[in-house]
Amino acid sequence: MAQSNCTQVTEFSLVGFTEEPVTQVYLFLLFLLTYLVTIVGNLGIIILIRASPNLHSPMYYFLANLAFVDLCCSTIVTPRMLVDLVLQKKSIAYAGCVAQVFLFQLFGITECFLLATMAYDRYVAICHPLLYPLVMSPKCCFQLVTGSYLVGLTNGVAQTISMSTLSFCSSSTINLFFCDISPLISLSTSDTTLSHIILTTAASLFGVSSILFILLSYVAIIATILSINSAEGKRKAFSTCTSHLTTVSIFYGASFFMYLSPSSDSSRGSDKWAVVFYTVVTPLLNPLIYSLRNKDVKEALRRLFKIK
Repeated sequence: MAQSNCTQVTEFSLVGFTEEPVTQVYLFLLFLLTYLVTIVGNLGIIILIRASPNLHSPMYYFLANLAFVDLCCSTIVTPRMLVDLVLQKKSIAYAGCVAQVFLFQLFGITECFLLATMAYDRYVAICHPLLYPLVMSPKCCFQLVTGSYLVGLTNGVAQTISMSTLSFCSSSTINLFFCDISPLISLSTSDTTLSHIILTTAASLFGVSSILFILLSYVAIIATILSINSAEGKRKAFSTCTSHLTTVSIFYGASFFMYLSPSSDSSRGSDKWAVVFYTVVTPLLNPLIYSLRNKDVKEALRRLFKIK
């Protein structure tokens, strides 16, 4: 319960990375370049998939949506971070903080379920290839993607409700470069029981369930690949999963480090770079992984450039 003499804050101060002007300039240029490459890479993937008939398949339909979500996740965090590196006063209005929490949680969980959907796509393709055209029909693909966004929306609404129950009496400094629900719960001066319940329930229902689904899918995939007699057949089957496996490993590795570290350590400066990797670097890497390790994407790129 909020304290009776509490004056609710109207804006939060973001600590950012450093107060050293020269370092801020270097970080600004680094993050600006990263963001520009992220935009070009993810937009490029989306345009390439739409423009290339040979990429009009369920796997690339999911990839285009993953690129869109990565672009949104990066846009939620990076432009605000770039502004704060330029301005001396690093602050964000309460309403802006709420919006950032909502959107970041929405697209974060959407990405979890898109990755799970892509794992299911690989499972059907490798374990039940004859049923693949029937199971992964356009209607089914649309439903899977829509479901991913709806789950993300549910999480975003839940975390926004969680934030609305928190009070911040004279505690308005977030030792991070954007608003997220975990540091806000630690910062709150009110009872955070409900917020912890919502956060734990969402993490269990959405985050844990999606990674378990991915793990189970790959257990079945690996078992099927090992049963293939031909070494070449095994190599081809596994090669269709390497890009997705790499993306899953990077995304969940960074997110687990970000959210499973003890709350008492969550504000340490060294942890900010793990958050940077999760929020800024991962959206940059995904289009590179799929373009550099995927023959179909590289072939589509060559055809597109030849047309031009």
